[in-house]
Amino acid sequence: MREIVKIINLEIDNISKSELLKRLDRGVIFTPNVDHLVKLQKDPEFMKAYRIADYRLCDSKVVYYASKFLGSPIQEKISGSDLFPAFYDYHRNNESIKIFLLGGREGVAKQAQANVNAKVGREIVIAAHSPSFGFEKNEAECQEIIEMVKNSGATVLAVGVGAPKQEKWIHKYKDQLPNIKIFMAVGATLDFEAGTKPRSPVWMSEVGLEWLHRLLSEPRRLWRRYLLDAPVFFWLVLKQKLKSYLLPPARVNLN
Repeated sequence: MREIVKIINLEIDNISKSELLKRLDRGVIFTPNVDHLVKLQKDPEFMKAYRIADYRLCDSKVVYYASKFLGSPIQEKISGSDLFPAFYDYHRNNESIKIFLLGGREGVAKQAQANVNAKVGREIVIAAHSPSFGFEKNEAECQEIIEMVKNSGATVLAVGVGAPKQEKWIHKYKDQLPNIKIFMAVGATLDFEAGTKPRSPVWMSEVGLEWLHRLLSEPRRLWRRYLLDAPVFFWLVLKQKLKSYLLPPARVNLN
């Protein structure tokens, strides 16, 4: 039976990483964090994309602490950058798992492919592609990517182009990829796997300060996300605690 925890207007799966890996044989996986939850308040197309997710996993220690504050504690934080290496390690001897990496700046996906395969000891990542900036607005390029994925023989697609772009792209093109059994939106994971961006120290992640490490690493790109979104999130969580939170008005058909 699926156990969920509702935080603001999103249902998040209350599941451990080990249990998820045992269950996961198909589906769409999104990993909501504070940035996602704030964006979901005002972006109905993002919410529409989130509706197709089979698993919504807590990607943030801050969200984890919020669940405890609300009285429905999530079992553990499962970020995309933790889940992805756990996933390929779990399936290192499963020949039916063939991964396509989509994302990163030029060369990043290919380097991530080489690094992951070296760790696993086989070609578990069978193809990788870094799309052009703004590719999601170019239908011709998107169709070229669809053909690449189809022709690769991949059964798993990991998309790391940032939120909400990656979730919206999966939502839009998922049905054109019938051979893909598992879709993962993995954010900056490809950069971490390629070694082009450093992950925060484990202790910072464990105490909920991974956001600070990322902010200090990329202040120009991330300051708005962490310094403006966080107060909004805390206010909405407090309103939920006080039972005064109201769902944002629907502006699109989310069915």
